[in-house]
Amino acid sequence: MAANNDKAGKGKLGEDYTADYLMKNGYQIIARNYRKPCGEIDIIAVKDGFIAFVEVKTRKYRSLVSGIEAVNFRKKGKIIATADYYLAENGMEYQPRYDIAEVTVSNTEKPYVIAFNYCEDAFDTTGYETQF
Repeated sequence: MAANNDKAGKGKLGEDYTADYLMKNGYQIIARNYRKPCGEIDIIAVKDGFIAFVEVKTRKYRSLVSGIEAVNFRKKGKIIATADYYLAENGMEYQPRYDIAEVTVSNTEKPYVIAFNYCEDAFDTTGYETQF
């Protein structure tokens, strides 16, 4: 059970760091941990006419798979389907965009952020069925 709590704590650290980054860079956070039956979106934020659906991938230092690689075809499909729910419920006054934040944390008992990479427009809906 402790490992699961460690994973949740690591994930929250990454999400909080990403939310802070977004706000410092002029984004307005409009939702966090938006859940629907098909999936979850970590952060939904708006800026400059775009609505960014942000997947945060927090990894320990020297993980075998990068955050970008961890967002595979299936995961992208879940994010897109969940974004469709959000857009259907809330209207679409912004251009949708799919971003990925890679957060690398230390392997210490109390992890801290050692690297951060934010990828705007990391993927699109090509190859997926979408309402929008």
